Amino acid sequence: MTPPAKKTVRRKKVEDEVPAFKVSTHFLIPKHELLTKEEASQAVARFNGSPSQFPYIQATDAIAKEVGAKPGDFIRITRTSETAGSAVYYRYVVEG
Repeated sequence: MTPPAKKTVRRKKVEDEVPAFKVSTHFLIPKHELLTKEEASQAVARFNGSPSQFPYIQATDAIAKEVGAKPGDFIRITRTSETAGSAVYYRYVVEG
């Protein structure tokens, strides 16, 4: 690789690791919370399923990085709605 190409590759890696702004402050992003192990097991029991049956979110996702999620964790997403008031969704964090 030429030196300019190496510099570009290094710059892209840094850009991938650090978002340009705090994602959670954007008005379109709903509230994301990292669940404790106890809360996660309660959510799995409530829906009578297993973690692999929940929708996934990758650990490399900007909001997952911001809340400090690691593969195997659960994230609670609380969205507001004009008709429903608020709706709660869960995501299982996977590698990615």
